Amino acid sequence: MALMTADEYRERLRDGREVWYKGRRIEDVTLDPDIRVCVDTMAVDYELPEHGELRHLGVVRDPETGEEQSRYYHIPRNGDDLLLHQELIVAGTRLGDGFIPFAKDIGADVLSAIEITARRLGSQDYIDRIGAYGRYLRQNDLAVVAAVTDVKGDRMLRPSDPGQAHEDYYVHVVERRPDGIVVRGAKTHISGAAYAHEMFVIPCRTMGEADKDYALAFAVPCNQPGVRQILRPFHSRISSLEFPNTRPVRVHTESLVIFDDVFVPWERVFLDGEWQASNTLVHSFALLHRRTGVAYRIPMSEQLVGVAQAIAEYNGVAKAPHVVEKLTDMVIYLETLKGLARASCLDYTLHDGVAVPSPMLTNLAKFHFADRYHDMVKIIEDLAGGVLVTATTYADWQRDELRPDIEKYLGGKAGIPTEARLRMLDLIRRLTRSELETIVLQGEGSLMAQRMTIFFEARRILQNAKALVEEIAQVPREA
Repeated sequence: MALMTADEYRERLRDGREVWYKGRRIEDVTLDPDIRVCVDTMAVDYELPEHGELRHLGVVRDPETGEEQSRYYHIPRNGDDLLLHQELIVAGTRLGDGFIPFAKDIGADVLSAIEITARRLGSQDYIDRIGAYGRYLRQNDLAVVAAVTDVKGDRMLRPSDPGQAHEDYYVHVVERRPDGIVVRGAKTHISGAAYAHEMFVIPCRTMGEADKDYALAFAVPCNQPGVRQILRPFHSRISSLEFPNTRPVRVHTESLVIFDDVFVPWERVFLDGEWQASNTLVHSFALLHRRTGVAYRIPMSEQLVGVAQAIAEYNGVAKAPHVVEKLTDMVIYLETLKGLARASCLDYTLHDGVAVPSPMLTNLAKFHFADRYHDMVKIIEDLAGGVLVTATTYADWQRDELRPDIEKYLGGKAGIPTEARLRMLDLIRRLTRSELETIVLQGEGSLMAQRMTIFFEARRILQNAKALVEEIAQVPREA
C-alpha cells in the first residue's frame, strides 16, 4: 500500500480513539455531523492526486521501492523540492477553499526536523528510528499531526521549576522500561488531531538540564490507550441567516490532548533526555512550520484580494482613485507574500542533508502576512460599507412580500444582481471572523516570535551594513 483513497483514510479513523466534543464521547468521528465536516476537510489531501493536473505535485516515487508515495513525506534535499512542497500546500489549500487540509503537511515538517536533530546529535539509533518511522508513514500514507504546544502553567517558569502548580504542565517521562517509556502531560491548540491517524509529540521550547525529562520527541497512534482528546466547539455550517451554498464547508477543530500515562515503545522515541538537542529540534520545526504557514496563507490572501475587487465592483466604486489605491495595496500585500515565500525556498541551506528555507525570508513572509492582515480586512470592510453588518438575512429574502423591496433597495451597480452582492457580503463576513484573526496572529508563532528570529538572523546584516558606512565615513577601526 502506498497511496490511500479518501474513503480508505476515513475507514482507518474507526479505531476506538477517545475523543470528547461538547461534553460527550464521540464513538466514530466520521459519523458525527460536526466532526465529519473536519474529516472531509482533511480528506482533501487524499483527493488531490485524483485531480490530474495536480497529481505531479502530490505524488512522487519512493526512492527505495519505486512505489508512488505522497510528496509530503519526501525529505526535501534542494530548493526545487522545497518549491514543489510549497506549491503542493498552496494547491491543497485552494482545493479546501482556503483551509489547509492538515493531513500530512505539519507532520512532514516534524519528520524533517527530527531527522536534522538526530543527525546533528550523531545518534545512529535515532537516525534509524526516524528513518523507519518515515518509511512507515510513506508506505501506509497516514495522516500525522504535530502536538507541539504544552499547556505550560505559569509561563514565567520552566517545566521543572518548583513554583509550577504540578509537574504535568509539560509532557514528560514518568517511567523508563526495557520496552519503552511512559509519558504524562498535555498539549493544546493541536489542529486536526481528532481525525488523524498518528501524532508526533515534540517540545515547544528549549529545555535546560533540569528539564531533561521534558526533552522528548516521539510518535503515537491517535487511538493509543491513555491518549484523550477534548475538542473546542466550532461553527461547521453556514448560518441559516446566510444564502445557501452547496460548496462543502471547510473547517478544523483544535484539541486539548491529554497523555495519561501513555506507553511509547522505544522504536517510536526520537529524543529522550538529550536536552541540548531540544534547541535544534524546536528551531528546525519552527522554521519549517512557518514555511508551511506562509504557503497556505497564499490562497487565504488570494481570497481577500478577490472579495475586495468583487465588492468594489458590485458597489460601483472600483474605478474611484482612492479605491484603486486600496486595491493596489491588496495586490502588493499578496504579491509580496508570494515573492517572499518563493525566495525563501530558493535561498535554501542544507541542514545535515535536509533542505530548509531561508530563516530570514520565511519569518519576513509570515510577519508580513500577520502584521498587515488587519489592514487588509480594514480595506475590505471599508469597501463593503456598513451594509456588511446591516444587510437583511436570507430568511427575509425568502419572503415573497419582502424580496422585491430587498431587490430594489439593496442593489448596487446596474447589471449586478442584488443576490450576488448579498452573497459576497455573506462570504466577507465568514472570511473575516474573529476565530480566523486569532489564527492569523498566533498560528506558527506570535508576531514577537517572528521578530525575535528576524533580529537573530539580522545581526550579520546589521554588522555588515555598519562596516560599510564606517568605511565610507573613514571611521578609525578602533572605534
